[in-house]
Amino acid sequence: MSVLDEHAPILTQETSICRLPNGTLYLPVYLPDATLGVVRAVDSRDLDACLVQAVVMNTFHLMQRPGSSTIRSLGGLHRMSGWPHPIITDSGGFQAYSLIRSNPKNGQLTDKGIIYRPEGQADKVLLTPEKTIQLQFSYGADILVCLDDCTHPDDAPAVQEESVRRTIAWARRCKKEFDLLLEGKELPAEQTPRLFAVIQGGRSLDLRRQCTQALLEIGFDGYGFGGWPITGQGELLEEEFAFIRQLVPHHLPLHALGVGHPKNVQRAASLGWELFDSAMPTRDARHGRLYVFVPHAPFNTASEWLDYVHIEDKRHIKSNRPLEEACDCLCCQNYTTGYLHHLFKINDSTYSRLATIHNLRFMTRLTRRLQG
Repeated sequence: MSVLDEHAPILTQETSICRLPNGTLYLPVYLPDATLGVVRAVDSRDLDACLVQAVVMNTFHLMQRPGSSTIRSLGGLHRMSGWPHPIITDSGGFQAYSLIRSNPKNGQLTDKGIIYRPEGQADKVLLTPEKTIQLQFSYGADILVCLDDCTHPDDAPAVQEESVRRTIAWARRCKKEFDLLLEGKELPAEQTPRLFAVIQGGRSLDLRRQCTQALLEIGFDGYGFGGWPITGQGELLEEEFAFIRQLVPHHLPLHALGVGHPKNVQRAASLGWELFDSAMPTRDARHGRLYVFVPHAPFNTASEWLDYVHIEDKRHIKSNRPLEEACDCLCCQNYTTGYLHHLFKINDSTYSRLATIHNLRFMTRLTRRLQG
């Protein structure tokens, strides 16, 4: 029996909200990546000012730095980071994919779990489905994510089949451990964290169906899109996203893991996906690519409503206008594009903060438009 069978659903189609122990999410929602417990260049007050609703942190990285015992000593992720709102903890399946599949010397994926060598250490570590749930639970996360075996869309069919088999088996073990921890805590319904599973299958709709149906039978509070969500040509896997939404009941939220380009967020939201996370908007900001809405452009998947300001461009040297006239962020309300260009050229840390604030506020404005 899933948590959703035991108390009120966390998502209702009428209100498009997701109720969590540390707050309510209004969907669709973009979640910045705070991989190591921080969104780079900004603090929790900046995030609040940008109207960010929640962040995503990463178990795979946090267990190495600062380390699980340190996180617990500092009072859990919320207290450690000064962030009082919801936190989703990704399990690390994608990081294992990036680390191990790119270089098998870094470790290996087995049916027991992920074997890897932490950076700077001689001994290898085994991260099991049970261990990742124990860690996420101890960190105080609002949404925990099952460990999964991540793949690339172009991986061979045999690799995708193995990924689906292992992902289902790991999800079953994660659910069992999650239920055992809940029984020991005896938490009231409003303080109960949620558990999401991840749907694998690559570009095979048959495998996506097989994985989805098996995970639905186990019973989870929500589901994430597993595997690399973009083709080798940079296109969103729209057919797979639409197909999964058809299979998963609409009262269960869907998380488009790793989807953060504004156009892809809009497209996936139009297909019924509600949660999005990616480091792209904040990384783009730090590297000088800033997002702006095209004035008066129709907001639909066919129109060109998105534009970029490449801040290092010489044409911005003497610009005394904000990045975007309609933006209400700290950056646009107080500083000119010319000043941002200057900060970028002298490599001052103030640029990273102001640029990140702007792109984050763009993303929250984007999801507000998507909410209707």
